[in-house]
Amino acid sequence: MISLGESTILRYKEFTEWTDTLHDVDGSIWLQPIAERKASIGEIISHLKNWDTYLISTIIPTIKNGEEMVFPDFDSFNKLAYEYARSGISKDRLLDEFKLTRLQLVEILLANRDVVSKHVTVNGVETCPHTGTPYSLLYIIHEFNDHDNHHKNQILTVI
Repeated sequence: MISLGESTILRYKEFTEWTDTLHDVDGSIWLQPIAERKASIGEIISHLKNWDTYLISTIIPTIKNGEEMVFPDFDSFNKLAYEYARSGISKDRLLDEFKLTRLQLVEILLANRDVVSKHVTVNGVETCPHTGTPYSLLYIIHEFNDHDNHHKNQILTVI
């Protein structure tokens, strides 16, 4: 059984402690792909920031309006994040933007427990096909914690 609660949200916040260490990454590898046909460290951080921004600007208002969560096509959505990372933004600024966005999202999540725990459909589906767990924003944050760790492990292979 998956345990969902405030600790799920706090774990999401704690990820910023690790990303703070990326300020020390050599700038020469920041925009180098971590492997063939993979994103760079900078693109990954931009990707994570974009998903947090999407939750703040689209998903949370949607749930508050009693509507279902709709996630966009991942490839085109991620492409925008990668382009932003390569737009000339500095490593430190992108890391700072990521952290501010993540902390803002965590604050919103903690202040809106009813929205976070409300059962909702995601792209027309009521339960996670892998676990059978009913969807809620809290469950999505649980999945995003796993997503963060996946990208952390990718980055750790090159730093």
